[in-house]
Amino acid sequence: MATNFYQKIYQSKKSSARLGIITTSHGKINTPAFVPVATKGTIKALLPELLKTIKTQIAIVNTYHLVTHPGTDIIKKAGGIHNFSKLNLPLMSDSGGFQVFSLQMKSEKLKVKSIKTNKPIANVRSEEHPLVVKISDDGVKFRSAYDGQLIEFTPEKSIEYQLAIGADIMMAFDECTYYPATYKYADKAMKRTHQWLKRCLKQVDSEKLKVKSLKLQNISYTRYLYGVIQGGTYEDLRKKSAEFVCGLNTDGIAIGGVSVGETKKEMRDQVKWVASYLPADKPVHLLGVGQFDDIIDLVKYGVDTFDCVEPTRLARMGTLYQVKNEQLRISSSESIDINKAIYKYNLTLVDENCDCYVCKNFTKAYLHHLFKQKEILGYTLATYHNLYVMERFFAMMRKIIKEDKI
Repeated sequence: MATNFYQKIYQSKKSSARLGIITTSHGKINTPAFVPVATKGTIKALLPELLKTIKTQIAIVNTYHLVTHPGTDIIKKAGGIHNFSKLNLPLMSDSGGFQVFSLQMKSEKLKVKSIKTNKPIANVRSEEHPLVVKISDDGVKFRSAYDGQLIEFTPEKSIEYQLAIGADIMMAFDECTYYPATYKYADKAMKRTHQWLKRCLKQVDSEKLKVKSLKLQNISYTRYLYGVIQGGTYEDLRKKSAEFVCGLNTDGIAIGGVSVGETKKEMRDQVKWVASYLPADKPVHLLGVGQFDDIIDLVKYGVDTFDCVEPTRLARMGTLYQVKNEQLRISSSESIDINKAIYKYNLTLVDENCDCYVCKNFTKAYLHHLFKQKEILGYTLATYHNLYVMERFFAMMRKIIKEDKI
């Protein structure tokens, strides 16, 4: 579809790791890159202006959550999510597929629970009530967890919603399988995802024609669409899906289906299986992965961007990443829990190897105090630091790819 959207600028001599540039109407992204999660149009606890000093290049918002509240009408009326939220950087939008199908999984779990406890589902708290009304080849109907409104997600609706939200990069509507899914179910979900991708592509084309024929300028900048590879934990299905998705005229490729409960090996295998199918001239995004050791291993297969809630979620829990002697090796074990009593009287800097604003100005004792008192500033400072470390990590990643070290 797009010709100038992605440019590969260097290929490692040691693996499929590569350097590239993704160009959008809201800026350029040097890849590999991390994509912080701004689910509801905000990176929790962080002022949008601070993203500039962190050097965050791109973020991702979620269609499901923005449709349920505040609704796409007000976002569109405000001029799109960039203007509405003041997130003035390139944005992706998730199709909402993962959230919609996770509602089905939650419903099934609650049904089992109700049988065991012999309590009617109606007694369950409202936000946990089964919300999915109907799933079919056409799409999904469900009730909003916010106000109970009946909402329909089809491939066409997902694209319409995403166009109204106004992110630069859209994801095709896909069916995420539960874990561990049977082969039969994973195959059915994969085929449904493929048909939905074709419908998403058709909808994007029809929207372009509609704008052109009416001579409207409501789509004032270029949007790009990624197709999503599915197939569960089955190698033959993953390869079949990769062949199909990579063979269509999308702007980029996303690898989906990473579910809660999967082991690291299973997740990495799913990427390894499809690596040989990934295109050299399109960007590749891995949905929902963001641990340091995973990133180091998976860029070797040609993955360009990664989104994950972990850095910001851990920050709000008081877990702060630690930089070790300028090394690339950073892992979840190299972090501190600032809530621990050992930091109450610790007047050393949060991380002496980090040069971010937080680490140059505040001590562990102060952060400990903020978290123990549940002061909002603590969440802000911790989030700032973790995202800063992630950006530094990816800068190091780009450097060692250029040096053919991975």
